[in-house]
Amino acid sequence: MNPREILKRLAAGELTVEEAQTRLSLAGITAIEGFARIDTDRHARKGVPEVVYAPGKSPEQLVKICGAMFKHSGRAIASGLDDERWVALEDAFGKLLSIANRDAKMAVIREPGNDPVSTGGKIGILSAGTADIYAAEQARLIAEEMGCKVMTAYDVGVAGVHRLVEPLTNMIDDAVAVIIVAAGMEGALPSVVSGLVPFPVIGLPTSTGYGLGGGGIGALMTMLQSCCPGLVVVNIDNGIGAGATGALIANRAACNG
Repeated sequence: MNPREILKRLAAGELTVEEAQTRLSLAGITAIEGFARIDTDRHARKGVPEVVYAPGKSPEQLVKICGAMFKHSGRAIASGLDDERWVALEDAFGKLLSIANRDAKMAVIREPGNDPVSTGGKIGILSAGTADIYAAEQARLIAEEMGCKVMTAYDVGVAGVHRLVEPLTNMIDDAVAVIIVAAGMEGALPSVVSGLVPFPVIGLPTSTGYGLGGGGIGALMTMLQSCCPGLVVVNIDNGIGAGATGALIANRAACNG
């Protein structure tokens, strides 16, 4: 039973509110040949689109899952793509592969004319170094798919902190609702930014780094230990999580503004 039919039966008194709620929670789940159950109505329910995580899936499974998402909503988003899975998506979807972001290892398959609707939400994204751009680009892509305008400035870390002044000023002047800061190594940039701006900052630690704090551990610990209020932190390399959370904040701010 699709969501519209459930709501009709609720309005007709054929279902209780509790029964309708239970059925709606199950209506957006699509099973695919016993190997996947995808949440096709996530974006409608909570404002964050489903993202298909490619690692661990065969190219054939990835194509079938993306195909089911596309059939349902006219869009499918895939992340963590390697060369083999890029080829599989290109062969299966051709020109429907509207975004192929190699930095982020993400792709968007989109029906023509099904572009994201602007919400008025505004986000800033910074990266401390060029090596952190992959995570920042994940955040940018998902925030744009959620309807946000995104301003970016990359390679503005504390090793040359004067590089931060102009882009940060522009973001403040443009009234962004939140800034996402991707940083590896010692992960100091999010604390610096959070101490300068009057809105939330999301720290995005990346696995850039080496030695004792390598693999993002040093960056994550620095961000978690920050004494600057207003800074929250996602997990290492979780650009999608940072972008989705930032977009939720920005979209709510635009709605209430």
